[in-house]
Amino acid sequence: MGRLLRKLGYSLRVNVKKHEASSAHPDRQQQFEVIESHKQAFQVVGWPIISVDTKKKELIGNFKNGGQAWGQEAEVVNVHDFPHDALMRAVPYGIYDVSNNCGSVYVGSSSATPQFAVTALARWWQEEGRHRFPDARELLILADAGGSNGSRSRSFKLQLQEQLSDPYGLQVSVCHYPTGCSKWNPIEHRLFSQISRNWAGKPLRSLQTMLNYIRGTTTQAGLTVRAACLEGIFEKGQKVSDIVRLRHAVLGLRQTG
Repeated sequence: MGRLLRKLGYSLRVNVKKHEASSAHPDRQQQFEVIESHKQAFQVVGWPIISVDTKKKELIGNFKNGGQAWGQEAEVVNVHDFPHDALMRAVPYGIYDVSNNCGSVYVGSSSATPQFAVTALARWWQEEGRHRFPDARELLILADAGGSNGSRSRSFKLQLQEQLSDPYGLQVSVCHYPTGCSKWNPIEHRLFSQISRNWAGKPLRSLQTMLNYIRGTTTQAGLTVRAACLEGIFEKGQKVSDIVRLRHAVLGLRQTG
């Protein structure tokens, strides 16, 4: 039977994600066109374009890490991935510089909140962005529609105003990809996927091990990656009132998408 199946072109196969949901918004293509127009405008004047997202949270400890790695023997890890056995739960927030093919990952140990995301962005601008783009007056951020940098998050917009726009005199534009289209966000396939390949099959037994694997991620296209810890406790559930939102809108933070 096996020979007959192979002769007829049959083999074991996995599901392939190709079919888009029929509920896709009719203006989705227009949203991609708006994002592309913003990218082209920033590229012409040489202003920074960054792609951001929070990578999957990782348990730090003797836990199994998916994938395969070269070795004479298999790594021996815990049978169960119980959170209480972990040293910490690492929250990596990535920032990918689209123009220069370089990334920065800030690893926290608290929650993936808007305040956490913007604190990482502000630190990136202070340590790298303003030196790499000394003449820039505007910053374009490409982000997913949900999560800590979601399109409906008032807190994310307010934090951008208070931590990034006001202190550095930057006009910040945020372009959100449509719901379900995070795979088109450059950071997913240019940074996060490469990091996952670099530590595949290797347990993240300490925070330093995790940071070293992130820093050691490279590609033939010349990708370089920085990694650092982001200290602090970032509480969930912070609300922004209508009055504060109005003040934020008047100050001129633009959001597109």
